[in-house]
Amino acid sequence: MKFSVFQISRRGGRQKNEDRMGYCYTREAGLFVLADGMGGHPEGEVAAQIALQTVSAMFQRQAKPVLKDVQEFLSSALLAAHHQILRYATDKAMLDSPRTTLVVAVLQGGSATWIHCGDSRLYMVRGTELLTRTRDHSYLELRNAPPPGLERINRNVLFTCLGSPTKPIYDMTGPVPLEQGDRILLCSDGLWGSVDDVEIARQLVRLPVSESVPELVEDALRKAGASSDNVTVVALEWETPDAFESTQGVSTDSLHDDIFASTIQAGPIDGLVDDLDDEAIERSIAEINEAIRRSAARKA
Repeated sequence: MKFSVFQISRRGGRQKNEDRMGYCYTREAGLFVLADGMGGHPEGEVAAQIALQTVSAMFQRQAKPVLKDVQEFLSSALLAAHHQILRYATDKAMLDSPRTTLVVAVLQGGSATWIHCGDSRLYMVRGTELLTRTRDHSYLELRNAPPPGLERINRNVLFTCLGSPTKPIYDMTGPVPLEQGDRILLCSDGLWGSVDDVEIARQLVRLPVSESVPELVEDALRKAGASSDNVTVVALEWETPDAFESTQGVSTDSLHDDIFASTIQAGPIDGLVDDLDDEAIERSIAEINEAIRRSAARKA
């Protein structure tokens, strides 16, 4: 597996940066994650960090060196992250829970599969064409009216996220076969809120990701001005074995099956250390699987 990758996070005109991103990989699978902690709720940066740590911990446990079922992993990991955020809020007796968006992509077997909840986006560009991007979970993006009684709500407001009292709604795409030069970009709304889709696709393919991504981020900050949101991006370019020439690229061919590399660090979050141990993650997975089993039994 061979790819070039670049990640960056810049604080805009906000008091703090609640975005988190990173990637990790084994010899035959790669994981790319981005979360945007939501303002208006406490400790959004904690929710984003919990989401990243939970998903990456599950990937490390299950990718040996490949995931047995990528779609099952993605849905279980997203729901486990949601459960971990709620547990954190309960353990700290918080009146309101931390909340975050989440977008996760897995590259495995020459294909990409991704899942998202909220308005952090994934873009996939081939050549100069924008093949697809995720659809935000907002009333505006879905072209739906707010529910009765909430007609005056801002249609840009999200109707789902991780950490809310209700079960998160998510969308999954893939597997999508990858071709030489395909570029995949995960970003927070600080990027697409200032730079439109056409421009994102155009700039992304103009230069190597290590050059195009910083330029995109600076463009977004400049256009938004003093009121800019935080802008966070992790992007990659897929490379076939014969075409792999990048000096900044990643080649996993020399890794052993039990080797795991990651840019996602276990952050020093008060009250979280024990929450993310093996027993807690296994418990979350078991709870999710049991809920799925009960739901299937009721439908039958």
